[in-house]
Amino acid sequence: MTAPAPSRPLNRRDYQTLSLAALGGALEFYDFIIFVFFAAVIGELFFPPDMPDWLRQFQTFGIFAAGYLARPLGGIVMAHFGDLLGRKKMFTLSIVLMALPTLAMGFLPTYAAIGVAAPLLLLALRILQGAAIGGEVPGAWVFVAEHVPARHTGYACGTLTSGLTAGILLGSLVATWINTAWTPAEIRDGAWRLPFILGGAFGLIAMYLRRWLHETPVFAEMQAKKALAAELPLKTVVREHRRAVVVSMALTWLLSAGIVVVILMTPTYLQKQFAIAPALSLKANSVAIVCLTVGCVVAGLAIDRLGAGRTFVFGSLLLAASSYAFYASLGVAPQQLFPLYALAGFAVGIVGAVPWVMVRAFPAAVRFSGLSFSYNLAYALFGGLTPMVVTLMLKSDPLAPAHYVLALCALGVALGVYLWRSERRGWLKAA
Repeated sequence: MTAPAPSRPLNRRDYQTLSLAALGGALEFYDFIIFVFFAAVIGELFFPPDMPDWLRQFQTFGIFAAGYLARPLGGIVMAHFGDLLGRKKMFTLSIVLMALPTLAMGFLPTYAAIGVAAPLLLLALRILQGAAIGGEVPGAWVFVAEHVPARHTGYACGTLTSGLTAGILLGSLVATWINTAWTPAEIRDGAWRLPFILGGAFGLIAMYLRRWLHETPVFAEMQAKKALAAELPLKTVVREHRRAVVVSMALTWLLSAGIVVVILMTPTYLQKQFAIAPALSLKANSVAIVCLTVGCVVAGLAIDRLGAGRTFVFGSLLLAASSYAFYASLGVAPQQLFPLYALAGFAVGIVGAVPWVMVRAFPAAVRFSGLSFSYNLAYALFGGLTPMVVTLMLKSDPLAPAHYVLALCALGVALGVYLWRSERRGWLKAA
């Protein structure tokens, strides 16, 4: 079995692989983020009733954040075996590690039943989820990139990324359904468990569907030629591919700014800063996420045709202009909420081009480890710090989200120029 020819068109198996990978990624990302939509009720049920409300919520979000902190370790371990034993095995393992803890959360006893063991068990399950997502996202990008012809790598990675963002939308829709169909008392009495049980079932279905996937041609060829990493893959990455690590971490910072600020933090920002009703802000957010899923695919198509340099220069400029127009208009033209948020969401789709650079930056023998190490370490750092930085900025700057995103867009433009020069010198060519 040989690597896919760079010039052939996408065939039926390629589309099947993309569809199953994107579906699995969406369902797994749903499992990872559904926790945050029910943080308030989880805080009430899993911590002492006499605890101050602010402390309950702080500890609940601390458990949520533990999933992010577990990502680098889980990603590095799974990537290590992915480079040595195969992409498909780790791709399947990651979804099992996500589905089972999510299902277990749906049946977890509360503080009233087992006391302090309840939040400790919740923390342990959340850490398992973090380890799983740390392997899933990089593994999925590597998996689809190594299946399709080189000239369609961007489209494959963009499609996969759009699937991940669709998982956020699915979580939002399920949370809306639960809060509409049941009263707050009924949710506390047990309806909160349904999204987790549903997520576990989703994961097991996705695991079954992944039975039809095949090992990537690139890994199969390396295995046949005995060209796998001769030493610890991460050791090779740190010693020989520092430029790829730095560029990948910088691009992940840009990615985290778009997702965390524009998509995840903005509904709360709209409610607190501009007194926009929660239902309206969530509807606008859903529209933005739909546009984001489309934007990821468009960015993937663009990088296949234009290359990384021009895609990131133009994409970063579009994100800067659209996000600033959106945030600056909220106080003077609130009627523009939906169209401008939709445009900003579409512009965040530049994140769909990020994995193209990362899979090209590392050679196949250490690709999984290099991508996973760079992405997960950067996301744990920047994804975790971004909400705190923006919140502190808001104390003196009402447009803090806009200015933070603008700063990262400047980084995106600088990276685009660097990548354009690097491409002209032969870096990032298909391996």
